Amino acid sequence: MNHYFIANKPFNVLSQFSLSDGKQTLKNFFNVPSNVYPVGRLDYDSEGLLILTDDKKLNHFLLDPLRGHEREYWVQVEGEITQEAIDKLKQGILININGEMVRTKKCSAEKFSSPPSVNKRNPSIRFRKSIPDSWIKIILTEGKNRQVRKMTAGVGHPTLRLIRRRIENITLANLHSGKMKEISQEELYNLLKIQKK
Repeated sequence: MNHYFIANKPFNVLSQFSLSDGKQTLKNFFNVPSNVYPVGRLDYDSEGLLILTDDKKLNHFLLDPLRGHEREYWVQVEGEITQEAIDKLKQGILININGEMVRTKKCSAEKFSSPPSVNKRNPSIRFRKSIPDSWIKIILTEGKNRQVRKMTAGVGHPTLRLIRRRIENITLANLHSGKMKEISQEELYNLLKIQKK
């Protein structure tokens, strides 16, 4: 029988269970059966939603670029972001992927009117009075390497903090940083809109 977990990966944690040179990994926070792995990944310096499973079918489904599924990110960026920059993000911009300039797909992007309620980060973002920041929500249906960071930098607003909040209908909800919960296959497949054969 397969196992399914939803986890909230903390900042500065590698999306793997194998040990690495002095860096924290998922093993420091989550106790799962030995054959359970994260589906996809979040960068070391990103936070938020990870699905952990030993279901190879699910892994293949979520990583298949032809099956675009929504991933929602809450992003704190440097500077007061303009509507013009938001519109550029929505339309897709050119980013560098392995030395090749690639245009991102059209996406949903909007600015939060006030900072969202999120877990405090440890260590916290360095506060600079002279430079304002903004929070935006970006919903992608693709997952290129460090895509969100490259997109915000491409419109002149480097990412300060990046949290994956949702994958399809799976959300972090009340799951705090470093916490995990087990979920049934049926519930997970329903939330991901996957037909169970």
